[in-house]
Amino acid sequence: MAVVQRVYAEALLEASRDKDSIARVREEFDAFAAALAESDELRGFLRNPQVETETKLAALDDLLTGADKIFLNFVHLLAEKGRIAEAEAVHEEFGRLLAREERVLELELTTAVELSDKEAAKVVKQIEEASGRSVVATRTVDPGIIGGIVVQAGSVRADASVRGRLDQLREELINR
Repeated sequence: MAVVQRVYAEALLEASRDKDSIARVREEFDAFAAALAESDELRGFLRNPQVETETKLAALDDLLTGADKIFLNFVHLLAEKGRIAEAEAVHEEFGRLLAREERVLELELTTAVELSDKEAAKVVKQIEEASGRSVVATRTVDPGIIGGIVVQAGSVRADASVRGRLDQLREELINR
């Protein structure tokens, strides 16, 4: 994540915390980021350097009618500073900062076969107990890992798969 995006996300978090509007800002930023993701036309309009900033600001005002003042000011600032194209990346960083603040650990569970909801809940519970944090897990299936599980949380990866163990053994044999 670029430093600029982190700075904007941190500033928005601090401002919304000061005004006790984190929940509303989160909701509005989620909706705005979803609108950007779904509309190539909107995204293209806001990113177009030939469109004057005042025109973008007027369009944002129309789009965000009734929005929290902190969030509206934030989006205006992005547009005025020529950073509106980075709104989606700032949104992702804002979400990460909120998750960290709320002590939520986001991770991905990869297994060779689909886990039942009960099995996944058991794994999540074990991770919550070990980490002392709430866990939000996405699940993926990769038959290539043969068996076991791979847990990825940001840049940290715990590989307890059969494929991982085989790769580790192969490296040990080669490098002896």
